[in-house]
Amino acid sequence: MTIEHEPEHWTTLGTKYLYNKPWLTMRQDTVQLPNGRVIDDYYIWEFPPWCNVLAVTKEMHFVLIRQYRHGIGKVFYELPAGVHDKQGESVLESAQRELLEETGFGGGSWRPLMELSANPALQNNITYSFLAEGVEEIGKQELDATEDISVHLVTFDELRAIVLDGSMMQALHAAPILKYLLTEAL
Repeated sequence: MTIEHEPEHWTTLGTKYLYNKPWLTMRQDTVQLPNGRVIDDYYIWEFPPWCNVLAVTKEMHFVLIRQYRHGIGKVFYELPAGVHDKQGESVLESAQRELLEETGFGGGSWRPLMELSANPALQNNITYSFLAEGVEEIGKQELDATEDISVHLVTFDELRAIVLDGSMMQALHAAPILKYLLTEAL
């Protein structure tokens, strides 16, 4: 494949914060494109990094959760996940903490699975997905006051069906599972 043109970076000429709260920050950038065109009102949503975990028990069951998501008003399967927002904590430590808090599972062997962006045109954060193999139940759920989460151990065939039949709507959770199904499980 021959590349005739590689896109170039834009230049940020100015930034103004329009809204700045812990869970909702929006900025307006003035940017100059490589062709010289200036866009005065390019909006970016700022979020901290997110993390999620595809956790597999020693018995080859996958640890999923189900919870209500008000944005779409429904309950779906998801991976254990959360926001990396604790000072001094690595993204891996954040993922390990979220798995334990949301499911009571932990331990095992951990490694990065993939990095994703929910919307790279309008959001600045990355989602870090981890594969945790050989996890086991080592505690009880320790949910936040706003969380109502059920834990489900599913087989490989059930995991595939959940993703393919639309029982998991969160794209940042389905993608690492699909990568696992296409590469790791072969």
